Amino acid sequence: MQKELLSSIDAEATFTLIFETYYKRIYNYIHYRVNCHFTAEDLTSQVFEKTMNKINTYSPSKSPFEVWLFAIARNVVNDHYRGQKKWDLFSLDGLKELVSGRKGPESLVIQGEVNDRLQQALQTLHTRERNMLALKFGAELKNTEISQLMGITEDNVGVILYRTMKKLRKTLGSVELE
Repeated sequence: MQKELLSSIDAEATFTLIFETYYKRIYNYIHYRVNCHFTAEDLTSQVFEKTMNKINTYSPSKSPFEVWLFAIARNVVNDHYRGQKKWDLFSLDGLKELVSGRKGPESLVIQGEVNDRLQQALQTLHTRERNMLALKFGAELKNTEISQLMGITEDNVGVILYRTMKKLRKTLGSVELE
């Protein structure tokens, strides 16, 4: 009985450490992919719920823990998009996020325009390119970690990111992003 209690406490401490270490990066990655605070929070919770339920399936010999965790996050985001309707014309979550901002109306409009242009530019990219950008800038993963997660070489990751950024700059023109 005491052994079970101790292992339960150890599991809880381990999960707390995982959550505190990775929450912000997982949230940033997901927010980068879905562009909505509320949706990102919900999906981030799903990632940690799945992590807690599947922690016993993790094998250090297959990949580093961080790569395994971000694979779960990527799958949660992909499942989210599969479940959405094809044409999402109006997002209440997006409206809530816009209204709840603490900036003035002028800066909200300007920031909204910049975000809209960026979202339009991101939509011109392939899913793989958007995912790599989210892993690099949202989750702050290194090219080595992205290469393990995507199953490609580190050099290939660098080339794809370089070309993707070049394509985005061309699409956006001279728009300055904050």
